[in-house]
Amino acid sequence: MLTTLAYRALINKESHTLDDLPDLLSPVGLSCLEELADRARIITRQRFGNTISLYAPLYISNICVNRCVYCGFNVTNHFPRVTLTLQQVEEEARALKEMGFAHVLLLTGEAPAAIPPGFIAAAVARVKSIVPQVSVEVYPMPQSDYEILVESGCDGVTVYQETYDRTVYAAVHRAGPKQDYDLRYRTPIAAAMAGMRSVGLGFLLGLAPHTQEMLALAKHGREVLQADWRVRLAFSFPRLRPHEGGFLPEHPVSDKELAQMIFILRLLFHDAELVLSTRESPQIRDGMLPLGITRMSAGSSTQPGG
Repeated sequence: MLTTLAYRALINKESHTLDDLPDLLSPVGLSCLEELADRARIITRQRFGNTISLYAPLYISNICVNRCVYCGFNVTNHFPRVTLTLQQVEEEARALKEMGFAHVLLLTGEAPAAIPPGFIAAAVARVKSIVPQVSVEVYPMPQSDYEILVESGCDGVTVYQETYDRTVYAAVHRAGPKQDYDLRYRTPIAAAMAGMRSVGLGFLLGLAPHTQEMLALAKHGREVLQADWRVRLAFSFPRLRPHEGGFLPEHPVSDKELAQMIFILRLLFHDAELVLSTRESPQIRDGMLPLGITRMSAGSSTQPGG
Protein backbone atom coordinates (compact mmCIF):
# COMPACT_ATOMS: atom_id res chain seq x y z
CA MET A 1 0.00 0.00 0.00
CA LEU A 2 1.42 3.36 -1.07
CA THR A 3 1.78 6.13 1.48
CA THR A 4 0.34 9.55 0.71
CA LEU A 5 3.87 10.92 0.39
CA ALA A 6 4.85 8.25 -2.12
CA TYR A 7 1.65 8.80 -4.10
CA ARG A 8 2.32 12.54 -4.34
CA ALA A 9 5.83 11.81 -5.59
CA LEU A 10 4.33 9.50 -8.21
CA ILE A 11 1.93 12.22 -9.38
CA ASN A 12 4.84 14.60 -9.92
CA LYS A 13 6.94 12.27 -12.05
CA GLU A 14 7.97 13.94 -15.29
CA SER A 15 6.23 11.23 -17.34
CA HIS A 16 4.09 8.18 -16.65
CA THR A 17 3.77 4.74 -18.23
CA LEU A 18 1.36 1.84 -17.97
CA ASP A 19 3.63 0.41 -15.26
CA ASP A 20 2.59 3.35 -13.02
CA LEU A 21 -1.11 2.69 -13.47
CA PRO A 22 -1.67 0.11 -10.68
CA ASP A 23 -0.12 2.48 -8.13
CA LEU A 24 -1.95 5.51 -9.52
CA LEU A 25 -5.24 3.62 -9.08
CA SER A 26 -4.48 2.97 -5.42
CA PRO A 27 -7.24 4.07 -3.00
CA VAL A 28 -4.75 6.42 -1.35
CA GLY A 29 -5.12 8.55 -4.47
CA LEU A 30 -8.60 9.54 -3.35
CA SER A 31 -6.96 11.58 -0.61
CA CYS A 32 -4.70 13.27 -3.19
CA LEU A 33 -7.35 14.34 -5.67
CA GLU A 34 -6.38 18.01 -5.51
CA GLU A 35 -2.80 17.21 -6.51
CA LEU A 36 -4.00 14.86 -9.26
CA ALA A 37 -6.45 17.47 -10.52
CA ASP A 38 -3.79 20.16 -10.61
CA ARG A 39 -1.41 18.02 -12.65
CA ALA A 40 -4.22 17.02 -15.04
CA ARG A 41 -5.24 20.66 -15.42
CA ILE A 42 -1.71 21.73 -16.33
CA ILE A 43 -1.30 18.99 -18.96
CA THR A 44 -4.73 19.69 -20.44
CA ARG A 45 -4.05 23.41 -20.66
CA GLN A 46 -0.70 22.76 -22.38
CA ARG A 47 -2.19 20.40 -24.98
CA PHE A 48 -5.70 21.80 -25.53
CA GLY A 49 -5.69 25.37 -24.24
CA ASN A 50 -9.00 26.57 -22.79
CA THR A 51 -11.24 24.86 -25.32
CA ILE A 52 -14.06 22.38 -24.74
CA SER A 53 -15.60 20.64 -27.75
CA LEU A 54 -19.36 20.01 -27.65
CA TYR A 55 -20.99 17.31 -29.74
CA ALA A 56 -24.57 16.19 -30.18
CA PRO A 57 -25.67 12.55 -30.46
CA LEU A 58 -28.03 11.84 -33.35
CA TYR A 59 -29.73 8.44 -33.08
CA ILE A 60 -30.63 7.18 -36.55
CA SER A 61 -32.08 3.84 -35.39
CA ASN A 62 -33.01 2.08 -32.15
CA ILE A 63 -33.38 -1.35 -33.75
CA CYS A 64 -31.07 -3.87 -32.08
CA VAL A 65 -30.79 -7.66 -32.15
CA ASN A 66 -28.67 -7.98 -29.00
CA ARG A 67 -29.78 -8.95 -25.50
CA CYS A 68 -27.54 -6.76 -23.35
CA VAL A 69 -28.96 -6.74 -19.84
CA TYR A 70 -27.84 -3.16 -19.10
CA CYS A 71 -29.26 -1.53 -22.25
CA GLY A 72 -32.66 -0.05 -22.97
CA PHE A 73 -32.33 -1.03 -26.65
CA ASN A 74 -32.33 -4.73 -25.60
CA VAL A 75 -34.28 -6.71 -28.22
CA THR A 76 -36.61 -8.06 -25.50
CA ASN A 77 -37.71 -4.57 -24.42
CA HIS A 78 -40.98 -3.57 -26.06
CA PHE A 79 -41.23 -0.03 -27.44
CA PRO A 80 -41.55 1.49 -30.92
CA ARG A 81 -38.51 0.70 -33.08
CA VAL A 82 -37.64 3.43 -35.56
CA THR A 83 -35.08 3.95 -38.31
CA LEU A 84 -34.82 7.41 -39.82
CA THR A 85 -34.72 7.94 -43.55
CA LEU A 86 -31.72 9.76 -45.01
CA GLN A 87 -33.94 12.81 -45.45
CA GLN A 88 -34.90 12.68 -41.76
CA VAL A 89 -31.23 12.29 -40.76
CA GLU A 90 -30.45 15.42 -42.75
CA GLU A 91 -33.32 17.32 -41.12
CA GLU A 92 -32.07 16.31 -37.66
CA ALA A 93 -28.54 17.43 -38.57
CA ARG A 94 -29.79 20.81 -39.77
CA ALA A 95 -31.72 21.28 -36.52
CA LEU A 96 -28.54 20.54 -34.55
CA LYS A 97 -26.54 22.96 -36.68
CA GLU A 98 -29.10 25.67 -35.93
CA MET A 99 -28.52 24.97 -32.24
CA GLY A 100 -24.82 25.72 -32.80
CA PHE A 101 -23.32 22.23 -32.99
CA ALA A 102 -20.38 21.60 -35.30
CA HIS A 103 -19.83 17.94 -34.31
CA VAL A 104 -22.52 15.28 -34.65
CA LEU A 105 -22.24 11.66 -33.46
CA LEU A 106 -24.41 9.19 -35.37
CA LEU A 107 -25.62 6.21 -33.32
CA THR A 108 -27.54 3.02 -34.05
CA GLY A 109 -28.37 -0.23 -32.36
CA GLU A 110 -26.71 -3.39 -33.64
CA ALA A 111 -28.79 -4.56 -36.58
CA PRO A 112 -26.73 -4.62 -39.78
CA ALA A 113 -29.58 -6.16 -41.79
CA ALA A 114 -31.86 -3.20 -40.95
CA ILE A 115 -29.15 -0.51 -40.95
CA PRO A 116 -26.44 -1.74 -43.36
CA PRO A 117 -22.97 -0.14 -43.57
CA GLY A 118 -23.89 1.51 -46.88
CA PHE A 119 -26.78 3.34 -45.23
CA ILE A 120 -24.51 4.55 -42.42
CA ALA A 121 -21.95 5.77 -44.99
CA ALA A 122 -24.69 7.64 -46.84
CA ALA A 123 -25.90 9.18 -43.57
CA VAL A 124 -22.34 10.28 -42.77
CA ALA A 125 -22.06 11.97 -46.18
CA ARG A 126 -25.38 13.77 -45.72
CA VAL A 127 -24.48 15.06 -42.26
CA LYS A 128 -20.94 15.97 -43.34
CA SER A 129 -22.43 18.35 -45.90
CA ILE A 130 -24.06 20.21 -43.01
CA VAL A 131 -21.58 20.12 -40.11
CA PRO A 132 -17.77 19.96 -40.28
CA GLN A 133 -17.25 16.97 -37.96
CA VAL A 134 -19.11 13.65 -38.02
CA SER A 135 -18.42 10.55 -35.93
CA VAL A 136 -20.20 7.24 -35.53
CA GLU A 137 -20.99 4.91 -32.65
CA VAL A 138 -22.47 1.87 -34.34
CA TYR A 139 -21.93 -1.90 -34.50
CA PRO A 140 -18.47 -3.36 -35.23
CA MET A 141 -17.44 -3.39 -38.88
CA PRO A 142 -14.49 -4.82 -40.81
CA GLN A 143 -11.64 -2.54 -41.83
CA SER A 144 -12.94 -2.35 -45.42
CA ASP A 145 -16.24 -0.83 -44.25
CA TYR A 146 -14.41 1.68 -42.06
CA GLU A 147 -12.39 2.69 -45.11
CA ILE A 148 -15.69 3.43 -46.89
CA LEU A 149 -16.83 5.51 -43.91
CA VAL A 150 -13.57 7.48 -44.05
CA GLU A 151 -14.16 8.13 -47.76
CA SER A 152 -17.67 9.34 -46.89
CA GLY A 153 -16.23 11.93 -44.52
CA CYS A 154 -16.34 10.16 -41.16
CA ASP A 155 -13.90 11.68 -38.66
CA GLY A 156 -14.15 9.24 -35.77
CA VAL A 157 -15.41 5.92 -34.44
CA THR A 158 -16.35 5.06 -30.87
CA VAL A 159 -16.57 1.43 -29.77
CA TYR A 160 -16.99 0.72 -26.07
CA GLN A 161 -15.77 -2.70 -25.01
CA GLU A 162 -18.48 -2.36 -22.31
CA THR A 163 -16.38 -4.48 -19.93
CA TYR A 164 -12.94 -6.04 -20.22
CA ASP A 165 -13.86 -8.81 -17.79
CA ARG A 166 -14.60 -11.81 -20.03
CA THR A 167 -16.77 -13.53 -17.43
CA VAL A 168 -18.90 -10.45 -16.85
CA TYR A 169 -18.97 -9.77 -20.60
CA ALA A 170 -20.48 -13.20 -21.26
CA ALA A 171 -23.01 -12.75 -18.46
CA VAL A 172 -24.37 -9.38 -19.61
CA HIS A 173 -24.39 -10.10 -23.37
CA ARG A 174 -26.87 -12.94 -23.42
CA ALA A 175 -27.63 -13.17 -27.14
CA GLY A 176 -26.73 -11.56 -30.43
CA PRO A 177 -23.51 -10.78 -32.32
CA LYS A 178 -22.25 -8.65 -29.45
CA GLN A 179 -21.42 -11.86 -27.59
CA ASP A 180 -18.17 -11.97 -29.60
CA TYR A 181 -15.72 -10.33 -27.16
CA ASP A 182 -12.68 -10.66 -29.42
CA LEU A 183 -14.38 -9.15 -32.45
CA ARG A 184 -15.39 -6.12 -30.43
CA TYR A 185 -11.89 -5.79 -28.98
CA ARG A 186 -10.31 -5.83 -32.44
CA THR A 187 -12.76 -3.32 -33.91
CA PRO A 188 -11.09 -0.06 -32.72
CA ILE A 189 -7.79 -1.38 -34.07
CA ALA A 190 -9.45 -2.06 -37.44
CA ALA A 191 -10.84 1.49 -37.46
CA ALA A 192 -7.38 2.90 -36.80
CA MET A 193 -5.88 0.82 -39.60
CA ALA A 194 -8.61 2.13 -41.93
CA GLY A 195 -7.34 5.68 -41.44
CA MET A 196 -9.94 6.97 -39.00
CA ARG A 197 -8.74 10.23 -37.45
CA SER A 198 -10.21 9.59 -34.01
CA VAL A 199 -10.93 6.33 -32.20
CA GLY A 200 -12.93 6.32 -28.98
CA LEU A 201 -12.73 3.67 -26.26
CA GLY A 202 -14.46 3.12 -22.96
CA PHE A 203 -16.14 0.70 -20.59
CA LEU A 204 -19.43 0.93 -18.73
CA LEU A 205 -18.62 2.05 -15.22
CA GLY A 206 -20.33 -0.34 -12.85
CA LEU A 207 -20.16 -3.72 -14.59
CA ALA A 208 -16.82 -4.79 -13.08
CA PRO A 209 -14.27 -3.32 -10.62
CA HIS A 210 -13.08 -0.08 -12.20
CA THR A 211 -9.42 -0.60 -11.28
CA GLN A 212 -9.10 -3.76 -13.39
CA GLU A 213 -11.13 -2.14 -16.17
CA MET A 214 -8.79 0.86 -16.24
CA LEU A 215 -5.73 -1.35 -16.61
CA ALA A 216 -7.30 -3.10 -19.60
CA LEU A 217 -8.55 0.17 -21.12
CA ALA A 218 -5.10 1.76 -21.04
CA LYS A 219 -3.56 -1.35 -22.62
CA HIS A 220 -6.23 -1.30 -25.32
CA GLY A 221 -5.47 2.33 -26.04
CA ARG A 222 -1.78 1.56 -26.51
CA GLU A 223 -2.66 -1.20 -28.96
CA VAL A 224 -4.76 1.20 -31.02
CA LEU A 225 -1.86 3.66 -31.16
CA GLN A 226 0.46 0.85 -32.23
CA ALA A 227 -1.89 0.19 -35.17
CA ASP A 228 -1.58 3.84 -36.25
CA TRP A 229 0.31 6.38 -34.14
CA ARG A 230 -1.48 9.26 -35.89
CA VAL A 231 -4.85 8.38 -34.35
CA ARG A 232 -6.22 10.68 -31.69
CA LEU A 233 -7.58 8.52 -28.90
CA ALA A 234 -10.73 9.47 -27.03
CA PHE A 235 -11.68 7.92 -23.69
CA SER A 236 -15.24 8.07 -22.38
CA PHE A 237 -16.57 7.49 -18.87
CA PRO A 238 -20.19 6.31 -19.12
CA ARG A 239 -21.61 5.49 -15.69
CA LEU A 240 -24.55 3.11 -15.78
CA ARG A 241 -27.90 4.68 -14.98
CA PRO A 242 -31.37 3.11 -14.42
CA HIS A 243 -33.24 2.29 -17.63
CA GLU A 244 -36.28 0.46 -18.91
CA GLY A 245 -34.74 -2.96 -18.24
CA GLY A 246 -34.16 -2.16 -14.56
CA PHE A 247 -30.50 -3.23 -14.52
CA LEU A 248 -28.50 -2.27 -11.40
CA PRO A 249 -24.68 -2.19 -11.60
CA GLU A 250 -22.79 -4.44 -9.17
CA HIS A 251 -19.75 -2.15 -8.92
CA PRO A 252 -20.97 1.46 -8.72
CA VAL A 253 -18.33 4.14 -9.16
CA SER A 254 -18.35 7.16 -6.83
CA ASP A 255 -17.82 10.74 -7.94
CA LYS A 256 -14.34 10.74 -6.40
CA GLU A 257 -13.40 7.50 -8.14
CA LEU A 258 -14.65 8.91 -11.46
CA ALA A 259 -12.51 12.02 -10.97
CA GLN A 260 -9.45 9.92 -10.10
CA MET A 261 -9.89 7.87 -13.28
CA ILE A 262 -10.14 10.97 -15.47
CA PHE A 263 -7.08 12.62 -13.95
CA ILE A 264 -5.00 9.44 -14.23
CA LEU A 265 -5.79 8.96 -17.91
CA ARG A 266 -4.70 12.53 -18.55
CA LEU A 267 -1.36 11.76 -16.90
CA LEU A 268 -0.89 8.70 -19.13
CA PHE A 269 -2.34 10.01 -22.40
CA HIS A 270 -1.49 13.70 -22.75
CA ASP A 271 -3.05 14.10 -26.21
CA ALA A 272 -6.18 12.00 -25.79
CA GLU A 273 -9.65 13.49 -25.77
CA LEU A 274 -11.39 12.81 -22.46
CA VAL A 275 -15.15 12.74 -22.89
CA LEU A 276 -17.97 13.30 -20.40
CA SER A 277 -21.60 12.70 -21.30
CA THR A 278 -24.97 14.02 -20.20
CA ARG A 279 -25.25 10.94 -17.97
CA GLU A 280 -23.46 13.11 -15.39
CA SER A 281 -25.04 15.89 -13.36
CA PRO A 282 -24.45 19.54 -14.28
CA GLN A 283 -22.41 19.91 -11.08
CA ILE A 284 -20.03 17.11 -12.07
CA ARG A 285 -19.75 18.36 -15.64
CA ASP A 286 -19.06 21.96 -14.60
CA GLY A 287 -16.54 20.86 -11.98
CA MET A 288 -14.58 18.74 -14.46
CA LEU A 289 -14.41 21.41 -17.16
CA PRO A 290 -10.89 22.69 -16.48
CA LEU A 291 -9.46 19.45 -15.08
CA GLY A 292 -8.89 17.11 -18.00
CA ILE A 293 -12.18 16.84 -19.88
CA THR A 294 -11.93 18.17 -23.44
CA ARG A 295 -15.20 17.00 -25.00
CA MET A 296 -18.79 16.86 -23.79
CA SER A 297 -22.08 15.75 -25.25
CA ALA A 298 -25.05 18.07 -25.05
CA GLY A 299 -28.64 18.22 -26.23
CA SER A 300 -28.96 14.44 -26.04
CA SER A 301 -32.02 12.47 -27.05
CA THR A 302 -31.87 8.69 -27.44
CA GLN A 303 -35.07 8.66 -29.52
CA PRO A 304 -34.53 8.68 -33.31
CA GLY A 305 -36.08 11.89 -34.54
CA GLY A 306 -35.93 13.36 -31.05
